[in-house]
Amino acid sequence: MLRILTEFINMLKAIVFIIILFLPIYFITPSNENANKDVIKKVNPETFRIEIGKEGGVLHRALAGDAKTFNPVMAQETTSTAVIGVLFNGLTKINVKTLLPEPDLAEKWEVDKTGTRWRFYLRKDAKWFDGKSVTADDVVFTYNQIYYNPDIPSSSKDILTVEGKKFIVKKIDKHTVEFVIPKPFAPFLQAVGQPILPKHVLEETVKNKTFTSTWGINTPPEKLIGTGPYRLKKYVIGQFAEYERNPYYWEKDPVGQKIPYIPNIKAQIIGDPDVRLVKFLTGETDYYGVRASDLTELVPKAKEKDFTIYNLGATPSTLFVVFNQNPKAPIPKYKLKWFQNTKFRQAISYATDRKGIINIAYNGLAYPIYTAVTPANRRLFDENYYPKYPFNLKKAKQLLLSIGFHEGEDGYLYDKEGHKLSFTLITNSGNKEREIIGNILKDDLKKIGIEVNFQAIDFNNLVTRLMSNYDWEAVIIGLTGSMDPYFGQNVWLSSGHLHMWYPNQKKPATKWEAKIDELFQKAAVELDPKKRDELYKKAFKIIGEQQPMIFIAAPEELLAVKNKLRNVFPTVWGWYKENYVYIKE
Repeated sequence: MLRILTEFINMLKAIVFIIILFLPIYFITPSNENANKDVIKKVNPETFRIEIGKEGGVLHRALAGDAKTFNPVMAQETTSTAVIGVLFNGLTKINVKTLLPEPDLAEKWEVDKTGTRWRFYLRKDAKWFDGKSVTADDVVFTYNQIYYNPDIPSSSKDILTVEGKKFIVKKIDKHTVEFVIPKPFAPFLQAVGQPILPKHVLEETVKNKTFTSTWGINTPPEKLIGTGPYRLKKYVIGQFAEYERNPYYWEKDPVGQKIPYIPNIKAQIIGDPDVRLVKFLTGETDYYGVRASDLTELVPKAKEKDFTIYNLGATPSTLFVVFNQNPKAPIPKYKLKWFQNTKFRQAISYATDRKGIINIAYNGLAYPIYTAVTPANRRLFDENYYPKYPFNLKKAKQLLLSIGFHEGEDGYLYDKEGHKLSFTLITNSGNKEREIIGNILKDDLKKIGIEVNFQAIDFNNLVTRLMSNYDWEAVIIGLTGSMDPYFGQNVWLSSGHLHMWYPNQKKPATKWEAKIDELFQKAAVELDPKKRDELYKKAFKIIGEQQPMIFIAAPEELLAVKNKLRNVFPTVWGWYKENYVYIKE
């Protein structure tokens, strides 16, 4: 079966240019954009206007998998955050149209002349799901007892410090909180968008050290107490999640109607993207994240099924291969030695056929990348600044030979101790693009003497291996990206919880990681935008040189939405004014 799949991939690569001529360009050339302007379109931020909507109806959507936790502090994967994201609020939130922070639980704020003392004034009409008022005590509790608690592992901790120093958070009065930060730094207002949690519900779990296991997926929904526009009504593992509008939510439209307009959501849990496509086409869901391979089926049916496909452009999301460099990992030491060698990783990068992968797996609708910066990061993207590793199997093999590998009689490479160059590559099952990519890599690496055991496994199992027991050798995985590199500190700092190749380092394992730490720390307190961008660019250039993550592609994001949904303005960062979306039957 694997041999047949390999031959099939070779065939695809051989005819890919014919495919390009007749498929992807059909959808992306200007002449086609005119022909299909009513099917595939972009929302113009300059012309988009919110209209007064109508209350009622049920929004039907799909979730890609079960949550691992309902606890927003412990959630580290999109399957969890997708389920619980609408349940909580921070002091601020990001306006995805302007990409600037705006009020959320805090209705306003002020800062002193030094830029280090901030006061937030909470909404007096903000309430928890149980009807109790949100107060300054909840904010102080969330930061001091949860985010800054050394016994609670949290990705948020990585972004709530400046030069390693935490914020001082204290109560001024019932609805006023003061933050004192070590130095002024640019992304402070975005940083305090972390979810605020209820002291009266969770304080006891912090005291008895059970917080990390609190709000697991078996917790009855009525026990989950947040402030968001929706609360979870019912959750059946592997089947669906049902939501109802939070009756205490404060937002209203200009004529006084309750927001969100849609009072109920039903989200089916569907791991298989092919099944999600069928559910959308049969009318069981109202929107669908489109893969490039879906366009041949979707475009002809758009008019009949009454939906529009939005091309949101380049995403900040990145797809990559990463090798495990963690000395604590249960993998052979000789493999660890390979993975820790920069030239080994560069060789794999040269052996990665990014253009072929994009044409086959993404139908041409993606961008090749060599570091963590995509075209969506307009301030940092520079094609001529970062190192590139164009597909070159000969150069890849030469690099491997230069660091001591030699070719055996069987055609495979062996290290100096006689170990065959072989590793296991995993990804999440059900993701067609990643499974295609895994098999392409397996086939191309075999050509230069590398044996790859490629496996697709359950996503939650994958996350456990990556973040808990570290039992993996190489993985194809992705990151969603962030508006500001600061919020990726949990990935890029050597001490970061999501520093994927070797997380939670007590001190940097390498000089280049120490340099990245230094650049990120300087950028955090640099208020000049141009100077700040240069610091981040230098850091990502080092990532590009060292290749701890072998970046492959940044896909374009496509979204199909039923035309009955109005006030629709999707972006790569989320939906603008999503609470104003309404159903017009």
